[in-house]
Amino acid sequence: MHLTVYLAGQIHDDWRNKVIQKAEQMNLPLQFVSPMTNHSRSDSIGVEILGEQPTKIVKDDKASDFNNLRTEILMAKADVVLAFFGDSYKQWNTAMDASMALANNKPLILVRDESLHHALKELSNKATATVENFDQALKALSYVFETE
Repeated sequence: MHLTVYLAGQIHDDWRNKVIQKAEQMNLPLQFVSPMTNHSRSDSIGVEILGEQPTKIVKDDKASDFNNLRTEILMAKADVVLAFFGDSYKQWNTAMDASMALANNKPLILVRDESLHHALKELSNKATATVENFDQALKALSYVFETE
């Protein structure tokens, strides 16, 4: 058995690569999907597909259409969603993806530092599991494969 994991969260650093490398070291049968992690491409995909847009607001709106298309398709195919809330960036997209996972009855592992407990308490209460770091998240996924 393999699981597909949607990695929801900010796209400004390499946290996904760290998760993927740790999963490989643990020999976990996981496939990972995510939002577009090339920030400039994510921001300009509407222009790439539709051509120049009349204003920055319309440009953002059209990019959002295609980014949401990607998220909906990949999250629908995922078996589980891992949503990482870091402390360096505003996490609106992460909150949206976590809420979407819940609305679609996807198992949700929320990864957040203890310092974010209060801010995320309602979302954490709805998540399937809440952990404080990637090692704990991967141990939770590893547990799925155990037979005894």
